[in-house]
Amino acid sequence: MSQIEVDKVIPQSGSALQIGEASDTITLPAGTTLNVANATLTLLTTLPATSGANITDLNGTQVTTGTVANARLTGSGSITINGSAVALGGSITLTTETRPTFSSITPNVITNAQTTCVIAGGTFVSVPLVTAINSSTGARVSADEVAFNSASQITVKFTLPVDGTYLLYIENPDGNAVQTSAVLTVSDAPAWQTAAGSLGTFSAGASVGTITITATDATSFAITSGALPGGLSLNSGTGSATITGTESGASATTTYNFTVTATDAQGQTAARAFSIEISVGQQNSLRFD
Repeated sequence: MSQIEVDKVIPQSGSALQIGEASDTITLPAGTTLNVANATLTLLTTLPATSGANITDLNGTQVTTGTVANARLTGSGSITINGSAVALGGSITLTTETRPTFSSITPNVITNAQTTCVIAGGTFVSVPLVTAINSSTGARVSADEVAFNSASQITVKFTLPVDGTYLLYIENPDGNAVQTSAVLTVSDAPAWQTAAGSLGTFSAGASVGTITITATDATSFAITSGALPGGLSLNSGTGSATITGTESGASATTTYNFTVTATDAQGQTAARAFSIEISVGQQNSLRFD
């Protein structure tokens, strides 16, 4: 093994001195002391956890691993964090930004008419920008009005002419924002096609045949107040319902008043009042719409 012993190595020209070449291994034996005073030592690789070397920083503190604590960095240099210069060995307090959060919207099913909704969440700042985004087309519609109630609640008014599901985009004045999934549904409520009022007059003890009542967009029908004459029943369907059966129990001419509520797939409802007269001692009379 070749060995060269010298007291000082000085570059022939310039200020860079190279020791070894690529892939070479430079070994500092155990007990070796490397002093760097009033000079800059750049390590292109980190030191092993137990290098056995003795490297002293400008504070005279020994460095034996590839990690140097922030407090041991010295000099007049600095780094930039979020646009602020921080001296080596110094510290900075970073200002964090907080986005608004979304919890719920009530109601979450509305019609095309202007509707007031309450949005619950957190970190709202007066006054946020609220936009509804059609999940199918991407069309954006700004809220007609936005009222700031608190950091956890805002009230908005929407007029959304196109049926569908909508995402919400809520942006605070500082630009921080949140976008939800499809949380709002716009749907037409059931629309009654059968006029309110009498559905006909029928004799006691007679069959009423089939009486049909119709409401567009309805998926179910139910009697929500009053009652049908004895022996009759309401048969719910999609878009329409029927009343069938043979009257039983009437001993005197009686008008039975009842309300039928139509419900659509989104839970929207429309109610309509009807009546059926049961006559004792008269002929059947049925109304046709």
